[in-house]
Amino acid sequence: MVESQETMVSVQTSTLIALKELIEVVAKLRSPDGGCPWDLAQTPESLTPYIIEEAYETVDAITSGQPKAIAEELGDLLLQVVLQAQIAQEDHTFTLQEVAQGITEKLIRRHPHVFGEVEVNSVDEVHQNWEQIKAAEKGETPEQAQLLSRKLRRYARSLPPLMAGMKISKKAAAAGFEWDNVEGVWQKFEEELAEFEEAINLGNQEHQQAELGDLLFTLINIARWYGLDPSAALQGTNQRFIQRLAMMESVAEMPLEDYDITELETLWQRAKAQLAQ
Repeated sequence: MVESQETMVSVQTSTLIALKELIEVVAKLRSPDGGCPWDLAQTPESLTPYIIEEAYETVDAITSGQPKAIAEELGDLLLQVVLQAQIAQEDHTFTLQEVAQGITEKLIRRHPHVFGEVEVNSVDEVHQNWEQIKAAEKGETPEQAQLLSRKLRRYARSLPPLMAGMKISKKAAAAGFEWDNVEGVWQKFEEELAEFEEAINLGNQEHQQAELGDLLFTLINIARWYGLDPSAALQGTNQRFIQRLAMMESVAEMPLEDYDITELETLWQRAKAQLAQ
């Protein structure tokens, strides 16, 4: 037991040293005296796309199951946290210390069954306690916290659109906003497709955008009815497209842009057949 505690202390010390080094490196990159022009030019807003990108790359690495890749991508994601905190510290708004303290206090507060006297007997009870505490933190009454619109608004605000659409669809269906059968969903799809085509013909881009959103949301509902994940489906299509494009480039005798559309289609079908073997 003593050896185990000593090992834990050693690991914690090494971790703190590594974090300190990262914080110092980021501070140097942001320093007006010899820092990096690119890093100095960044703002919280300009870095937002990188947070999303690094989060997705981390998920992809986890999916691949390769520890080295996971560790690398988690490092890139951690950099975004430290960099945001460094900029905030320069602006005197908050510090990395406050970020760490805030999440620590939240974890303790939302786990009274671990750090307090509350007893739970299931994961469902843990979830219920979590939601009640979360609502209280936001100044919501239990009744307000249970409003469907509030829950769906959080999904729309905080999740990627496809994932949010699926969450919203599931929650709405559970509340009774559901078709009697899948045929009704297909009818809705045909209706939305016709409205989208009409909007395209009318030429109003704002209207087109709205109708495209309705069409995509209906497709998400179709995916839900068949137990499919639209985000995973689109990710798979993206990967297959890139694989086929790479295969085309490997057999092409000149840059792809020098081929006409008929020749490109021939190369595409050839690549598709080769990858299917």
